[in-house]
Amino acid sequence: MKYLIMVYGNPQSRAIWESFTEEQRAAGMAEHLALGDAIAAAGELVMSERLADPSTTRRLKAQPEALAALGLPSDGPFAEAKEHLAGFYLVDCPSEERAAQWASMIPEAALGLVELRPVWTGDITDR
Repeated sequence: MKYLIMVYGNPQSRAIWESFTEEQRAAGMAEHLALGDAIAAAGELVMSERLADPSTTRRLKAQPEALAALGLPSDGPFAEAKEHLAGFYLVDCPSEERAAQWASMIPEAALGLVELRPVWTGDITDR
C-alpha cells in the first residue's frame, strides 16, 4: 500500500537549521539522501522530493463570483500558516507499520514534524 510521508518545517526548525554550520547542514542533507537510498534499496520508494522555500509558494483561491456560480461557499481571508510542507517521501510498503518505521528515521521526526498518511485507494466515485 502507498503512504505519503510529509516532512514539515516551522520557525523553530528553521532557526535550528540556520544555526547549523555548513558541515552540519551537509550532514543533515546526507541523512535524507541516505534514507532515500535505503528505502529505494528495499524496493519501497516511489519518489521523494524536497520542496522549494515557502516564500516561493503561491496560494490560489477562486474569486467569490466563481464560487457562487458553482454554488460553493466562500470564506477567508486565511491566516498565514506557521508550518509548511518542506518535502515528502512517497513509499509503497506492505504495512503502515513499515511506512511508520521509515517515517521515524527522518531527522525532523525528532521535532514532531513528520506526518504519515495512506494514499487513497478507492474508486474516484466513492464518497
